[in-house]
Amino acid sequence: MANVDIRIRAVDTLLTPDQINERLPVDDATAHFIAQSRQTIEAIIKGRDRRLLAIVGPCSLHDPRAALEYAGRLKALGEQIGDVMYPVMRTYFEKPRTVGGWKGLILDPRMDGSYDIEEGIIIARTLLLDIVKLGLPVGCEVLDPIIPQYIDQIISWASIGARTIESQIHRNLASGLSVPVGFKNSTSGDLHNAINAIKSARASASFIGMDYSGASAIFRTTGNECGHLILRGGDQGPNYYEDDVEGARSMLEAAGLEQAIIVDCSHANSRKKHDRQKRVLRSIIDQVRWGETAIRGFMLESNLNEGCQAIPSDLSLLRYGVSVTDACIGWEETERILLHAAELLRQADSEGALRQPL
Repeated sequence: MANVDIRIRAVDTLLTPDQINERLPVDDATAHFIAQSRQTIEAIIKGRDRRLLAIVGPCSLHDPRAALEYAGRLKALGEQIGDVMYPVMRTYFEKPRTVGGWKGLILDPRMDGSYDIEEGIIIARTLLLDIVKLGLPVGCEVLDPIIPQYIDQIISWASIGARTIESQIHRNLASGLSVPVGFKNSTSGDLHNAINAIKSARASASFIGMDYSGASAIFRTTGNECGHLILRGGDQGPNYYEDDVEGARSMLEAAGLEQAIIVDCSHANSRKKHDRQKRVLRSIIDQVRWGETAIRGFMLESNLNEGCQAIPSDLSLLRYGVSVTDACIGWEETERILLHAAELLRQADSEGALRQPL
C-alpha cells in the first residue's frame, strides 16, 4: 500500500448532511416559504408571472453579520418593489479560481488558508436559515458537487458558472436540483455551451454522489425543466444590448427551449467596472418596457458599502460591508437604481402601450 495516496497529506472526517441538518433543521414554516419562493421563481422563468427576478447581493459572503444586515435591507426594499420585481439575495459561498485566491466562506471560513470546511458549512447553513427566516429567498452558485447536500433544502435558485457549464458533472447535478437553474454563457461570450447545458440538464441523468447519510449513492434524476440562460458578457465585450438579447432569444427558440434570459449586470457586461452596472440595468428595463418578453430578470453585485478590498493578514483590518472579491455597488446606489427601475416598470404598465411588442 506504499504507493496509495502519495499526494494526500491528511484525510479528516466531516459531519454528514443528515447530522448538519439535524443540528440546523428547517422548520415547517420556513420550508413552506422556501417552497412558495421556488414556485414564484419558476413562474417568473416560465413567463406566468410578469415580474422581474432581481438576484441582488454581494459578489461573495465572508461576514455573516454584514450579510444579515444586508438581507434585512433587501427585504425592506423588496416590500417597496415587490409588485414589479421579486428579490432573491445572492448568497455565494464558493468562488471558482483560475489560478489561486480565497475560495469562499464554505471552504475557508477563517480566510487564512486553514480550510475548516465543516465550520464553513455550519456558518453557511446558519446564515442561509437566518436570511430565509426574514422572508427573503436565497440563491447560490453550485460549484462543488457535494456541497448542495448540505444547503439545497434552503435555496430557491441556483446558477452554474461560466467556467463550469461544460462540465458533465454540473449538468447532471443541475438535472436533479429542486430549484430553477441559470446557466451562464462561457467567458468567451459564446452561448452554445450554455444552451447545450440547459438542454442536457432537461434530460434525466444518473450519477454517483453522496446521500444525506454520507454514503455513496447513485442518483437518478428526472431532469430540470426550469433551466434558463444568463448573459454575462464575454471576452469580446457586453452581450446585454437589444441585438444580443434578440440573438439569444432566437437561439433558445431554435433549440426548443424556454425563451428565458437573465442578464448579469456585472462581469463582462459592466466591463468589470462595478459602477457601470446601472447602465446595464437601465438597458434591461428599457428593453422590457418596450416589449422584450424573453428577459425574465437580472443580477446585481451589491454590498453594504462600495468597492472591494484585499484580505489583510490581520482580519481586524477588514472594512465592514465591503467585498473581498469583485467590487460591488454600495447600498445607497442599489436602493436608488432599483426604486427607479421599479417606477419605470410601473409607468410602463400604467401607460398600457408599453411592455407590449412593437
